[in-house]
Amino acid sequence: MIERTSVRSPKYRRFSLSKWIRQIHRWLSIIFTITVAAIFIMLGVGMEPAEWIYYTPLPPLFLLLATGLYMFVLPHAVRWRAGRQTGV
Repeated sequence: MIERTSVRSPKYRRFSLSKWIRQIHRWLSIIFTITVAAIFIMLGVGMEPAEWIYYTPLPPLFLLLATGLYMFVLPHAVRWRAGRQTGV
């Protein structure tokens, strides 16, 4: 018999959360890359940007760290939970 997963089940929410975190991670990487590239282009053209411009890549970088760590730990957490449920 095929087990149907309801929309409100924790399994569905976990998948949805994982999906959103992956999407956010992708967009943050694009923002981070464009920001760093813009700074290097400004320096290459000979324009000296204001000092605070050098700090603009940091917020996306810290968010990338958080989402990246989540995605790194997720498979290990799923395996750990599966082991606890089976009693291994």
